[in-house]
Amino acid sequence: MTDLHPVRRALISVSDKTGLIDLGKALEKRGVEILSTGGSAKALRDAGVAVKDVADITGFPEMMDGRVKTLHPMVHGGLLALRDNDAHVASMKEHGIGAIDLLVVNLYPFEETVAKGADYDTCIENIDIGGPAMIRAAAKNHAFVNVVVDVQDYDKLLGDMDQHDGKTCPKFRKKLAQRAYARTAAYDAAVSTWMADALELEAPRRRAFAGELKQTLRYGENSHQKAAFYTDGSNRPGVATATQLQGKELSYNNINDTDAAFELVAEFDPADGPAVAIIKHANPCGVAQGATLAEAYQKAFDCDRTSAFGGIVALNQPLDADTAAKIVEIFTEVVIAPGASDEAREIFAAKKNLRLLLTDGLPDTRAPLTAYKQVSGGMLVQDKDVGFIGLEDLKVVTEKAPTDEQLRDLLFAWKVGKHVKSNAIVYVKDQATVGVGAGQMSRLDSANVAAAKAQRMADELGLPESLAKGSAVASDAFFPFPDGLLEAAAAGASCVIQPGGSMRDNEVIDAANNAGLAMVFTGMRHFRH
Repeated sequence: MTDLHPVRRALISVSDKTGLIDLGKALEKRGVEILSTGGSAKALRDAGVAVKDVADITGFPEMMDGRVKTLHPMVHGGLLALRDNDAHVASMKEHGIGAIDLLVVNLYPFEETVAKGADYDTCIENIDIGGPAMIRAAAKNHAFVNVVVDVQDYDKLLGDMDQHDGKTCPKFRKKLAQRAYARTAAYDAAVSTWMADALELEAPRRRAFAGELKQTLRYGENSHQKAAFYTDGSNRPGVATATQLQGKELSYNNINDTDAAFELVAEFDPADGPAVAIIKHANPCGVAQGATLAEAYQKAFDCDRTSAFGGIVALNQPLDADTAAKIVEIFTEVVIAPGASDEAREIFAAKKNLRLLLTDGLPDTRAPLTAYKQVSGGMLVQDKDVGFIGLEDLKVVTEKAPTDEQLRDLLFAWKVGKHVKSNAIVYVKDQATVGVGAGQMSRLDSANVAAAKAQRMADELGLPESLAKGSAVASDAFFPFPDGLLEAAAAGASCVIQPGGSMRDNEVIDAANNAGLAMVFTGMRHFRH
């Protein structure tokens, strides 16, 4: 028996009616008998496509508000019967079951319903039962049956039929089956995750993960690694949902760094003024606020001009022409912003390799999310770090209290430090980073690195003293010994923000008092590994 099988009879039942009429007309033109249900049948019939109701085939009307319509042997027998099995064929003949060669189904919009914030009962009613059951049946029998769950496969189906004189090839049916099982798996993952959240289960016995392919990538972190980019359906403003206006495709590292940049800049409310973050290898090399975006960019750039080359720039306000003109003065990989003026777009248009990504807004950095990290043999799952510290949360622990100006810089440094790889030390002055020490094995090393960067930039700018002079310093975790704090003091820091909680807190506080530093504790740390 040939592996090519004709498509003579199709069952179509879709929630998303995109492309439905064109598909129905194309199948009818190719001599395919069409069965359908509910709204799909009405839409096809209204468009002049000949349709038989599934209810006429099963002998039962749709009932229970549409909960029961396709769960019937006349449907599942037509999908599951092996065409080359004599016993199956005999059963079909005995019970009057017609073969179904093509199933086109997309499911109730459960994910969209949850995303809209619908109540529990509404979400329950948007859990599809018949659809997944038919999809799984058809996919299991892909040796004979085509199952289409994505609108983007409509044309591919018709193309394969045309290529094989109304038949489809086994390789194509296998691909459709894989996509079908992936879709039902993702659907079940969405339902189970939602139910776990509704039940407030911190660690459900089983957890499912799912994603939809957005982009195949040339390679991963390195050229010998294969990679792809998947979205999770959350529609969070950022790199996954942004519109790319120009430039070549984003790479794995571009996507990772752009996400880091935009999540960081979103910490700064646009209502409090323009903010810019420049990221390199997922770490900030410059972050600043200013009276204008152009000023904020310049201040961020002046933190570490060397590292900014080839970096990612994120803005908390729409890109304007003045800022765009400054950005294009050096090589920049990606710029991401919640909008851009026509003038800014024209300036960027001359830089063909510069990617410009625009979003519909900023992500809510305090909204609860789940974060995943793969380890050998498993997955670590935790709440995303959405911890927030405000002025009222700070505890002054030194003899000297910080001034209002110092408090502003301390909180600024704290926000940035949350996004720096541990161990993290951040020096800030006048709402701009002036030194960042990231990812070192000791807090002392990070303090040294940040101080060295502050001195190097002062030399480059022709300033008489280190940029760290009079700065505020943030540490993402407590100082286990006074040495890191004393290094910051030696660099010229005037005040410190840290979580506290070390067994040697008293020693560190005494060292701060002796150095004339003001220090506050947050009671919260921000490890980022």
